[in-house]
Amino acid sequence: MIFLEGAAGVVTIDGTSIVELITFLIMLAILARYVYPRIVQVAEARQRAITEQMTEAEKARADAEARLKEAEAKLADARKTAQQVIDAASKSGEQLREDLRQKAEEEAKRMTESARKEIQVERDRAVQQVREEVVGLVVSATEKVIGETLDEQKHKKLIDKAIEESAGGLGRG
Repeated sequence: MIFLEGAAGVVTIDGTSIVELITFLIMLAILARYVYPRIVQVAEARQRAITEQMTEAEKARADAEARLKEAEAKLADARKTAQQVIDAASKSGEQLREDLRQKAEEEAKRMTESARKEIQVERDRAVQQVREEVVGLVVSATEKVIGETLDEQKHKKLIDKAIEESAGGLGRG
């Protein structure tokens, strides 16, 4: 038996200690030969799987960013197109409003001109009626004054003179 003295106390090395040491070394050899390589292999496989997952995650993130940029570009394009449609509709509305205004003005002018023409026709008709009545009155008055019927030429002369006088009187009133 060997005794070693130290500050902590006495350590004895006997047969049990040697058997324990040999058993520990055998266990260590078995672990190093069979268990440790398997643990290292599983750890390396896990490391590779994690690396692959990280690579895939980075790829997915890059794809997501690309899709996001693409979606933003499409959204901007859609907004631009929508604004163009709104502008075109506004311009079309303005053009339609201007066309309707012009048509309304043209219709008003046409109606005014038509009314003027109708008034002129009615005026001419009224003047003609007055002339006819004046002619009748002149013929009656002439027959009563003269006491005879005039020939066609004298008749015409008197009628024209009476019409001129009547028209002169109508124009002043």
